[in-house]
Amino acid sequence: MKKKVLSILLAGTMVLSMAACGSDAADPGAGTQTGNSGAGGASDAGATAGGSESTGGAADGELVDGKFAETRSITVEVYDRGNDGGSDPTNNMYTEYIKKGMLDTYNVEVEFVSVPRWTEVEELNNLLAAGTAPDICVTYDYPTIQTYANMGGVLDMAPYIDQYKDVLPNLWNWLGETNLYWDKDPATGTVWGIEAKLATSNRINTFVRQDWLDKLGMKAPTTKQEFYDMLVAFKDNAELLLGDDADKIVPYSVSYDVGWRAATLIESFIDPDISDKEYYINGFDDRKLTQNGTKEAIRLLNKWYNEGLMWNDFALYGSGDSTEDDMMKAGYVGAFSHNWDYPFRGGEDSINATLQEIVGEDAQFVAIDCFEDKNGNYTKFVPGPIDRKIFFPSTNDEPLASMLYLDWISDPAHIEYLQIGDEGVTHNVLEDGAVEIIAAQGDAIQNSGMNIDYTITCNGLRLSDEAKTTASTAHSYANVDPEVVANANTVAQTGLKVGKNVNVGAIAAEEGMGAVLSEKRDIVYDTALSASVDKFDEVWDQAIKDYLGAGGQAIIDERTEKWEATFGDADMLP
Repeated sequence: MKKKVLSILLAGTMVLSMAACGSDAADPGAGTQTGNSGAGGASDAGATAGGSESTGGAADGELVDGKFAETRSITVEVYDRGNDGGSDPTNNMYTEYIKKGMLDTYNVEVEFVSVPRWTEVEELNNLLAAGTAPDICVTYDYPTIQTYANMGGVLDMAPYIDQYKDVLPNLWNWLGETNLYWDKDPATGTVWGIEAKLATSNRINTFVRQDWLDKLGMKAPTTKQEFYDMLVAFKDNAELLLGDDADKIVPYSVSYDVGWRAATLIESFIDPDISDKEYYINGFDDRKLTQNGTKEAIRLLNKWYNEGLMWNDFALYGSGDSTEDDMMKAGYVGAFSHNWDYPFRGGEDSINATLQEIVGEDAQFVAIDCFEDKNGNYTKFVPGPIDRKIFFPSTNDEPLASMLYLDWISDPAHIEYLQIGDEGVTHNVLEDGAVEIIAAQGDAIQNSGMNIDYTITCNGLRLSDEAKTTASTAHSYANVDPEVVANANTVAQTGLKVGKNVNVGAIAAEEGMGAVLSEKRDIVYDTALSASVDKFDEVWDQAIKDYLGAGGQAIIDERTEKWEATFGDADMLP
């Protein structure tokens, strides 16, 4: 009955909630409790984890010798990445491992519900509005959680985190107070979602074709000017590099998502000594659109674009499209910026592996540091140790079973198995004890790097032994030279400036604006980058004006007000 009532309630406000469906929204804000008592909210949590009594509703139950006396059932979201040749995300070697483990350990049956990765927030909106969302939901978009929490559609997790602490040792040991309470509202104490943890802060790298550098007798660039000179050399020597395919050359590539892909270039224009206050106020968009310095970074890209040094059609291909990857694999791209390990992902189908198969063994992309800041360093602005957001819709009738799932999935031994699988099937063990990932087949194929779609509380390699993790990092990608991976890892970890948790409560102006502002942000970047040089300022300024008028300025103003109300005249946090 609860699901039916909630479905009617949320469906009635669907038009408003759909505005929160930005797939890459900004800084995760804290929640506010504006109504969650009548739809199976946290006020129903009353059972003791030890099972001595149950004072709550049907959502709670007793544990006998650490497991439920009667079998419980929960549903868990998993991303469907649409990988060609991948495994079924809801039915494979890893889902069976989880299902068996949860049933044996807690007497809890688990069913996985697939959600398309590239439209995950839109799909979650639909499921939440219909009252059919999985019991355990995962998203990168906190405003979606906040929007539905305000409508009574999300459970407050704070009581469960506190009350069941004694039976959640793995969850507490891994996430700790930092990630469990990252989004705790300072006024109400509500926790609408918990933050998964990044095992590594690696984010964006720039990659270049080492074989092209060798063929032209060039060294890897270490500055913006040297990078530009390299791109010019690629373009001027297209026939030497590509022969009959010279007209297909793309010296440097970014996608429509310029703010993500060109992050390290953008960040090189930001003052490395920027105050915490300024960074926070303009930090609601993680693509750094309104930070001081971003405009000049895009001006430089605009210059390169107009000189024919960039992918001309970058803005035409959106999320999930393979056109750019196909160009890289075919050997037409000289350099690109992307996730720190992007050319290594995918085993036999990875960019580097395919490139070597098509072009030759010497053909591969290697990571470089070449975007220096004003001090000549390679400062990289990365968020705090947070990743995806995990939450329970208020249709979740099994909060304890769901919390136990999060604990089970956070066990170091379980994370290790999900990341590396079986010896001889998905990995080999080297003489020094390091794990070497090998290409898998059938239902042993991992659809996401290190199986992060199942290790939902952990993103990044985390084996049960820290030394083993360190030794194995370079061997974590099948069909890729370990030295190339090790170099990329080193580059990605150079000059990190880790973000702080600015918890000033919910920013009302952000609610429901995720999709609107994300779309407008991409328009700013894409139109300004591809404008004629003489029109750059006009295009940028007008697009920014539109962005700010559509809600961006209201967010900036409210963030400024909340910062000053919380921290007074301080510009820096401790």
